[in-house]
Amino acid sequence: MKKFYVLLIIASTILFQFCATKKGGKSKKAAKITYTANMAGIITSNCAPCHIPPKGNKEPLNTYAALKANIDESIIRINRNPGEKGFMPQRHPKLSDSLIHVFVQWKADGLLEN
Repeated sequence: MKKFYVLLIIASTILFQFCATKKGGKSKKAAKITYTANMAGIITSNCAPCHIPPKGNKEPLNTYAALKANIDESIIRINRNPGEKGFMPQRHPKLSDSLIHVFVQWKADGLLEN
């Protein structure tokens, strides 16, 4: 239940981050996705304990450098469907499209740390 609320808060934060308001006919650009502000919480909520040391026995993804080095593989795996070989998060429901979009957008924004 706690994980559900954490996911709800993260998803709400991300959703509102992409909302644009109009002032004077111009819309504000959405803030760029960063590891610190966006990705770290998603990894902690959705990739633990498998990818979070010391309990995790899979490729660690709990640091900026680790996730940056594995972003392409991570995007491929979270886009797979349950039952497909290599699907992540293994033994859990597929991530929502909005969370998957955050991974893709982080890469498109240049894999920013802060």
